[in-house]
Amino acid sequence: MDDIKCIAALIYPDFMSLDVVGPLQVFASANVERNRQGLSDAYRLLMLSEVPGAVRSSSGMRMVADAAWRECDPATLDTLLIPGGIGETRQCENLPLLDWLRSAEPHVRRLGSVCSGALILARTGLLDGQRVTTHWADVETLRQHDRLRVDSDCLHTYDPTAGNRNNHLFTSAGVTAGIDLALALVEADLGRSMALAVARRLVLFLRRPGGQAQFSALLAPEPSRTPRLADLLEWIPAHLGSDLSLEALASNANMAPRTLSRVFASELGIGPARYVERIRLEAARALLQDAQASISTVARLTGFGHPENLRRVFQKHLSISPQEYAERFGQEISHA
Repeated sequence: MDDIKCIAALIYPDFMSLDVVGPLQVFASANVERNRQGLSDAYRLLMLSEVPGAVRSSSGMRMVADAAWRECDPATLDTLLIPGGIGETRQCENLPLLDWLRSAEPHVRRLGSVCSGALILARTGLLDGQRVTTHWADVETLRQHDRLRVDSDCLHTYDPTAGNRNNHLFTSAGVTAGIDLALALVEADLGRSMALAVARRLVLFLRRPGGQAQFSALLAPEPSRTPRLADLLEWIPAHLGSDLSLEALASNANMAPRTLSRVFASELGIGPARYVERIRLEAARALLQDAQASISTVARLTGFGHPENLRRVFQKHLSISPQEYAERFGQEISHA
């Protein structure tokens, strides 16, 4: 490959080190895999900061910036990634940086964020009108930008097949979602087989779809966040094979069905049926990835009943079948 793509990461005081190291390691490992095949490097990695030199991350570790972003020609960059971290608040007020990002955007092929780095990009206005995501803990802050379409239930918004700016401007959720994003970028550049080789080398799941939920639905919210639903949310995961219709849930919660629907909407932002579906899906995933039961048994235990119902839900949320999901974790699942 004659044209080496420059992958740049912005670093700043108190950035999250994993937001940078995780994605960049994916690109570096792609070079290693190509070298093993007798091919040249596909990527060159670059660190940018206010000034060249060591920059302290939020963990205390220091990483070295190769160059100052203000002195970097954006036309030399293929992909620019903006990480998150507790220092992002100060960067949201860094007007020269925001101006530089605005000026760089037309010249870089891809511009994206990892974790709360989306808050920095949002301040530039470049994401206006876009579907965006970030770490679940920063979603409400991101929603303060009323021109954004915030999706709190996905890993990243990169879609190379989209006929819009999602193949140029994109965001990702917390920490490890940056690795999922980087794998998607490598797959778009070098093909699925190379991305798979990288994932295997790094012992990663290839590749969690961008639309996959950020965190386990089995982890019920803190009771203080859902005071009227706390008991019910603890009860649901233990009764997945039971009747979890709206009427049954309302009876358990001692509420009228319409009241329960309103409480779910106000405390969780989704309806009871959608919440139950997510819980059942998460339980099915856990059973399948550990090869604890056949697909038909998993469907029955998690309340889907027939395997076809399970298949439809997997396709809807994960864009793969239950069998494919199990195989991607290296497990053998029987159809019986």
